Amino acid sequence: MDPGFPFLRFLIFVYLPILIVWVTAMAIGDRWTLFIPNGFMSFVMAAGSFVAGSTSMGGGVVAFPVMALGFDISPPVARDFSLMIQSVGMVAASAAIVMMRVRVEKKALLWAGAGGLPGLLLGYEVLSPLLAAAVVKTLFASVIFSFGLMLWWTNRHANRFRVTTIRRFDSVVRLELFAAGLAGGIISGILGSGIDILVFSLLVLRFGICEKVATPTSVVLMGTNALAGMLWGSASGALASEAWGYWWVCVPVVAFGAPFGAWCMSHWCRMHIVWFLCVLILVQYVSTLLILPQTPALVAWNILVIASSLLLFHLFRQLYKAHRTGFGGMKRNC
Repeated sequence: MDPGFPFLRFLIFVYLPILIVWVTAMAIGDRWTLFIPNGFMSFVMAAGSFVAGSTSMGGGVVAFPVMALGFDISPPVARDFSLMIQSVGMVAASAAIVMMRVRVEKKALLWAGAGGLPGLLLGYEVLSPLLAAAVVKTLFASVIFSFGLMLWWTNRHANRFRVTTIRRFDSVVRLELFAAGLAGGIISGILGSGIDILVFSLLVLRFGICEKVATPTSVVLMGTNALAGMLWGSASGALASEAWGYWWVCVPVVAFGAPFGAWCMSHWCRMHIVWFLCVLILVQYVSTLLILPQTPALVAWNILVIASSLLLFHLFRQLYKAHRTGFGGMKRNC
């Protein structure tokens, strides 16, 4: 089925309700002046929301480095904003994905999502306060860069074997997805995104899932994980007050931009998604190296994170090659 975008239904049932609630809250709270100091983030998230809906990296991959590196905003504020804004944009993108009937791996959503919740709380409450700002910034850049290298290496040959679902869904597969969700949730709790990248990598490398299925699956997963993070932070009072100022000025932008990205993703060919991701990751990594002063300790940390990530991705790939015929059956076009 050609996934055309049901614009009128999306406008009536998703975007307009969000817009009405946002305008009402802005008026009641007299928040319009927030655009004066924070309006630049609306432009940043116009790009970030498109990336969130069209790729497996989430809007945090734009928001976090721009805020933490470009504007020297503290990583906890950038992390909180990333979770908060993705709870709007990627949930709206998830609604668009459902409306367009784009294929997702539903069982992976369930098991990885179950692991992502405790992982998010562990990263947010326990590990994040222990890490220095420079270490967090380098961690973000290194993990994303490792993901880009993996993606490029895997897709050197466009006609590689790929499938659209995990057919043999046994207890080992459930455990692997739960563990990936747990680890990804920890990263999201520290950086504001990460569960989408790790689970996407597992689906593509370990189970041979096509990027056009793995990408919307990761979008929905990150949206639910970010929403859980925002609700937890709001209930516990842990969300940075500064992040709210950025959030209010970006809500109407991401509520449209992320679903628009999801629609574009549904019409792109698989390799367009891959190369778009690779270029974006390369620009982000080089920018981090240029902006963040490098010390011997940071360089060593960078190398360690990249080496560990690549080792994990290589393990995923080797396990898939050893059990290729058991997970998805015959090769399919996607």
